[in-house]
Amino acid sequence: MHLALTSWPLAMRIPTQRLTQAIHPETPMKLKHTLTALALGLSAATSFAQLVVGVSYDAFQEERWKTDEAAIKAELAKSGAKYIMSDAGASSEKQLADIDGLIAKGAKVLIILGKDKDAILPAVNKAAQQKIPVIAYDRLFEAPGVTYITFDNKEVGRMTARAILAVKPKGNYAIIKGDPGDANANFLREGQGEVLAAAIKSGDVKIVGEEFTSGWNPQNAQKNMEQILTKNGNKVDAVVAQNDGMAGGVVAALTAKGLQGIPVSGQDGDHAALNRVALGTQTVSVWKNSADLGTAAAKAAVELGAGKPVTGATDWAGGEKKVSLKSIFLKPIPVTKANLDVVLKAGYIKKEALCKGVDASKVAVCK
Repeated sequence: MHLALTSWPLAMRIPTQRLTQAIHPETPMKLKHTLTALALGLSAATSFAQLVVGVSYDAFQEERWKTDEAAIKAELAKSGAKYIMSDAGASSEKQLADIDGLIAKGAKVLIILGKDKDAILPAVNKAAQQKIPVIAYDRLFEAPGVTYITFDNKEVGRMTARAILAVKPKGNYAIIKGDPGDANANFLREGQGEVLAAAIKSGDVKIVGEEFTSGWNPQNAQKNMEQILTKNGNKVDAVVAQNDGMAGGVVAALTAKGLQGIPVSGQDGDHAALNRVALGTQTVSVWKNSADLGTAAAKAAVELGAGKPVTGATDWAGGEKKVSLKSIFLKPIPVTKANLDVVLKAGYIKKEALCKGVDASKVAVCK
């Protein structure tokens, strides 16, 4: 209305306020309220642009990532953010293409479970060029601006070795390591080495076999264990395996030789592994509550998407390349037969799954 009035001859113009009051005395106030509401609505619409978070998994078929995903999705939903994902199927090449796809679908923050710490870097650098924040999820890759969220993997390594050493302080040890392209395999080995160093130096413990396992694959771990057994005439007294999937392969190899029950470690709190702990075929599973990890990553993604610093993140440069990263380290829990109740009380596993095939008279939580 005001623009139309200004186009009239000067003598014919009437002040807008007087004209509107002449039409209806309450119109100015109503108009003001309407315009204010419209402005607020437009502002809300602009600020409510939905955050899209893309999650790239290296190999989604592993049991634990389902738990991580559920936690990520639930936390993002609380903030109204959208979750999209891709599964690289254990292929570094496909993961690079997957991340391009997530960006094309509108991802404004990326959570990446990297297959290989070096092979993933071209995708990370491409995201940085487009100002898309990147979270290194559970596994380290080093590039400026990356936020690293994981459990303390050196401590996980220490926990696996401590648990085995406690029940088998002397003997022939085999070490089944994870994928050589995953920095976690080295972090775990460093932690294990710290705990075993004195026993190795004294001669109480002898490492009779040590192998990396491509893709953390249980079948590959089983083959590695079979080869170590053959090489040593089955004289292996304990096995430090770096995760539960591989521990399952190790137990299969041991069982085939009638050696089930010798100490075996793992990590991740896989349901099958926790059942093995109750059965006595696995000594420890270091439980990294992946629901906590997924929740922490989702919260960080929302903060990064809003241009805010990540709550609780501190500077860390402990990787191979010494790149300074904002990092969050969560605390793991070693689960043995003595404290199986911790996973039951947390609602992480049902009693029927935990105690399947277990002699209840020998395991307190299964009674």
